[in-house]
Amino acid sequence: MTLSAKNITKRFSGVTALDAVCIDLQAGKVNAIIGENGAGKSTLMKILSGVYTDYEGTIYLHDKPVKFTNTKEAENAGIAIIHQELNMIPYLSVVENIFLGREVINAFGLLDKAFMLKKAQTLLQKLCLNIDPNTPVRNLKVGQQQLIEIAKALLVDAKVIIMDEPTSAITGAEVDVLFKIIDSLKAEGKAIAYISHKLDELFKIADTYTVLRDGKSIESGEMSAVTRDNIVSKMVGRELVIIPKKKQDNNRTELLRVNHLGIKHESFKKNDLLNDISFVLHKGEILGIFGLMGAGRTELFEAIFGLAPRKVSGEVLMEGQRLHIHSPSDAVKAGLALVSEDRKKDGIVPELSVKQNICITTLPDLLSNGVLDNKKENNLADKYIQELRIKTSSSDQLIKNLSGGNQQKAILAKWLATKPKVLLLDEPTRGIDVNAKAEIYKLINQLAESGLGIIMISSELPEIFAVSDRVIVLSDGKVTGDYAINDASEEILLKAAIA
Repeated sequence: MTLSAKNITKRFSGVTALDAVCIDLQAGKVNAIIGENGAGKSTLMKILSGVYTDYEGTIYLHDKPVKFTNTKEAENAGIAIIHQELNMIPYLSVVENIFLGREVINAFGLLDKAFMLKKAQTLLQKLCLNIDPNTPVRNLKVGQQQLIEIAKALLVDAKVIIMDEPTSAITGAEVDVLFKIIDSLKAEGKAIAYISHKLDELFKIADTYTVLRDGKSIESGEMSAVTRDNIVSKMVGRELVIIPKKKQDNNRTELLRVNHLGIKHESFKKNDLLNDISFVLHKGEILGIFGLMGAGRTELFEAIFGLAPRKVSGEVLMEGQRLHIHSPSDAVKAGLALVSEDRKKDGIVPELSVKQNICITTLPDLLSNGVLDNKKENNLADKYIQELRIKTSSSDQLIKNLSGGNQQKAILAKWLATKPKVLLLDEPTRGIDVNAKAEIYKLINQLAESGLGIIMISSELPEIFAVSDRVIVLSDGKVTGDYAINDASEEILLKAAIA
């Protein structure tokens, strides 16, 4: 066995991301790592490649236990990872990116540019990539950049190559080239861990599989011994907690309509980020948006909220009136509010108080004679702290000192203060504990019952079923399913998500 991981456990701030996971990677074979978003796939790969060093369990390389303290040690041991997100410096050339951190020095202590150029040319030929190695990476297509990432792995003559969604941004022709490269790597005895949500792709390229679910290794075996439906059922396998809902009124009032929404890819023109998305949201309805990584969920919210106006086609209507949204401020004026996925980066201002974070969206309404009125500010903050049960010592406490769940409530408060008609929630319970999740679910239902229209993105199928009245599934920027929640199941949604 080239590489084995035994009983790998990883925790983040008390949350168990991996729980006694085991995996074996064999020389000359591709092992598919399969699981839903949040199953622990990328976390496991980052442990194997030295990105995360604080974990329990043991990694064996060629039957000897190893413990890497950084990625360089893993790389020197023969383990290379090709991340889904491209890790290159756009203003450097192809050859400079390939040798970044691995520069070759000649006898005079200078960069051996001739050697590096020749080696880069050899790697590019192996990858069937007919480009000048001196070309700045920013001038390459996304698919070509992905192949450069593979060239970086080949440079170190890695014995174990980890590929995290390597085909997420490349064309069919480039996928064919990648598969030929993988076949040659297998022939050379390389062990390959291959993460992908595209099951058709896995059945073409993988020899073995390992299914992860909720941070645990569920099953491993030969790819030839399972079917697509077998894999999907192994990915699911959990009980659902569904909150009883009031029967929906079939004559509900239409609130928001999206017609033929699309987003052009900035650097890869043949692949649209979104393609012909259409749906309707009614007053008091909670519409779930489900899809796997790269499906276009966040891009959908960005398009609706005015974060990418130049690339967007189609139309958005609120209560029958077409909206002209060119910026987030236009969206807020139209009655839209967006709770973004990254709470710490985009949701809060950590060095400001709870009160200041809640009031930040409505400052013009809190002025008296052009000066911020402390009484109005205190009243607004206290109102939402009480209504949303935000646990804080006072409204003047720094928001960064609150728990994740209470930070999320404060973010909801700042948007509710704008009196929106439609609330866009992007992964609203990510990174918060079970009890806080239950409180957020209850709050979402209360807001819907008050007449607010809610669209909620979630990677967690139990959450989709717990909260949504209806669910739309996205895959590769397209709608592949639209179901009343009572007509859906986890298997139905997963099959639509990997369509």
